[in-house]
Amino acid sequence: MTRLFLVRHGETEWSRDGRHTSVTDLPLTDRGREQALKLYGHLEPESFGLVLTSPRHRAQITAELAGFVGPHAPEVDEDLVEWFYGDYEGRTSAQIHEQDPGWTVFTRTPAGGESAEQVRERLTRVIERVRASGVEQAVVFSHGHALRALMLCWLGLDLSVGDRFPLDTSTVSILGQAKGRGSLDQWNAPPR
Repeated sequence: MTRLFLVRHGETEWSRDGRHTSVTDLPLTDRGREQALKLYGHLEPESFGLVLTSPRHRAQITAELAGFVGPHAPEVDEDLVEWFYGDYEGRTSAQIHEQDPGWTVFTRTPAGGESAEQVRERLTRVIERVRASGVEQAVVFSHGHALRALMLCWLGLDLSVGDRFPLDTSTVSILGQAKGRGSLDQWNAPPR
């Protein structure tokens, strides 16, 4: 049974400002780089048999600053990209609510964006890949909404409850197994 570690990338200008960021590939802020560096030594790269990352720069740099380089460098997995926000890209929830009150990405497909079912499908492929690997521990570097959706898929829960699980930048969460089912062993934990 594989334990799956989830690492959200460090802070970017848009994550700091609460702006929805999927395809816009922003660099980490200075604070985001500091956050990612705190992961160094917190996660031991050699203890992971499978290391995957979103193709976005912010996730890849977070992995690199956390020490996942050389033989431990992550493999890019396109399925780990952030939820595609379509017309809501770059907008805050408050701005979106002006025209779409009560909207959350977990409950309503963003205009021109990706549906919950599409997200579930691609993140289920990640889970299947992790489980098929047979490794004891795997780690993925990805994004806030995508990682919440991945966790919910692992647990077999509906994505509509995703907004109940806040996930800060540069945090580590751990998914495991309990009584033959997916378990949430740690959530939204900053490095020590």
